[in-house]
Amino acid sequence: MYNDKTFLAVIPARGGSKGIPRKNIIKINKKPLIQYTIDAALSSKYLDDIIVSTDDKEIATISRDLGASVPYLRPKHLATEQSPTIETLIHVIEGQKKLGRTYDYVVTLQPTQPLRQARHINEAIEKIIYYNADSLTSVSKVMEHPILMRTLMKNDQLKNILNMNSTVRRQDFSEIYKVNGAIYINKTSCMNSETSLNDNKLAYIMENIYDLDIDEPSDINLFKWMIENKGV
Repeated sequence: MYNDKTFLAVIPARGGSKGIPRKNIIKINKKPLIQYTIDAALSSKYLDDIIVSTDDKEIATISRDLGASVPYLRPKHLATEQSPTIETLIHVIEGQKKLGRTYDYVVTLQPTQPLRQARHINEAIEKIIYYNADSLTSVSKVMEHPILMRTLMKNDQLKNILNMNSTVRRQDFSEIYKVNGAIYINKTSCMNSETSLNDNKLAYIMENIYDLDIDEPSDINLFKWMIENKGV
C-alpha cells in the first residue's frame, strides 16, 4: 500500500515459449528466470499481493516456493501466443474479487525483464500516485535513433519511418524512448478488454543498463554477463 492505495502485482508466466523452451523457469546462475522478478516484487515496499498467473503446474509450484501466490491456474485459452496480456490481468482481478480482494492498481511485471529492481517498482508506484495518473509504463532511451531507420518498399525503395529530414547531426537528435516491458501500472477502475498496456500514458524512465528482454538464447548469455560483470 502507498498513500492509502492498494497495489496488486501480476507476473504473467505461460508454460509455453518458442524461442527458449520453458523460458520462465530456465535456470540462470542457479535461479529460475522467474525468481528475479518475484524477488524484486517481494522486496518492493508497496505491493500488497504478488500473484503469478500461469497455466503450468510446475511454474505454479516453483513460484509458490519462491514466495509468490498462485491461487488458481490460468485457463488454457488465455495462455496461447495470441492471448492478450490484458485478458490475463482481468482474469486475475476477477479471481481476486471472488476471494474478497480488490485493488486500486495492478502492477504488471513480466519475468522476461529480469534486471528490473525493487527500487524501480517503488519509484514507478510513487510516480503514478504523484501525478494521479490512470496508467504508467517503463521506458528506456533509444540508442539507435529512428530518424535513420527506413522501411523497404517495392523495388528496394526506402521510406523514412519518421516524416522529417534526416540530415541532422547526431548530437542534435531529439531524445526518443521505447516501451521496455519491465513495468506497467494501471488503475483497475480504468481497465477493460480494450486496454493496451503498451499505450499507457505516464512514463517511468529506466536506465538502459536495466533494459534486457529475454527472448532468444543469446539474451541468456548477455544476462549472465551482466550479472557477473555489471553487478545488476
